[in-house]
Amino acid sequence: MLLVASYNIRKAIGTDRRRDPQRTLEVLNEVGADVVALQEADRRFGERASAIPPHLLDEHSPYKPVGLGVRSASMGFHGNAILVRKEAEVLHCRNLHLPAIEPRGAVMADVRLHGAEFRVVGMHLDLSGLWRRRQASAILEHLEGQERWLPAVLMGDLNEWRTSGGCLRDFGHHLRFARTGRSFHARRPVAELDRIMVSDRVEIVDCGTHRSATARRASDHLPVWARLSLS
Repeated sequence: MLLVASYNIRKAIGTDRRRDPQRTLEVLNEVGADVVALQEADRRFGERASAIPPHLLDEHSPYKPVGLGVRSASMGFHGNAILVRKEAEVLHCRNLHLPAIEPRGAVMADVRLHGAEFRVVGMHLDLSGLWRRRQASAILEHLEGQERWLPAVLMGDLNEWRTSGGCLRDFGHHLRFARTGRSFHARRPVAELDRIMVSDRVEIVDCGTHRSATARRASDHLPVWARLSLS
């Protein structure tokens, strides 16, 4: 069994407008996932350092970041990062460049954990519906273009307010969605912006949105999670 989660941490800035990486880690530890896709994981300006200082992640969580950063102080690629349990083995990883007006990207990692090998894709799609569809198409092409097929989990902030159509339909032709529920805005969730999708040979056993009091303060998004069985 594998527990995965996706979380837009908003650069560790909470709904109280305070930057508090320790609080972000508290939420991640509450969820207790084996693999986490993060969005807005790096600060916006300067050296774009990780929003969660590496020493905090190492000392106060069971996670290590997949080595995706293109800058020395960064944890992710265009703010996208993947965390895995420290005992996990990262077999391969890469950054995916996506078509966009403003800088956008996705990240991919092949992971071995609990005796299973699987592929994880993390993403944060555009505000524009047209560009979201182009980005979805690019991600699916990257997935299809891999030399080795692995059961896959795709997660992230899709920025899609609709319940069907657009990039949801595009992804839906190839993947199944976990019905995790509304995750935005954290104080009063009205939209399912954050999604988890799976390929063949992945069964969705359970799923939901993490709604603790700390999660409602730590970011404007709530984490979404899914318990999966891989075959």
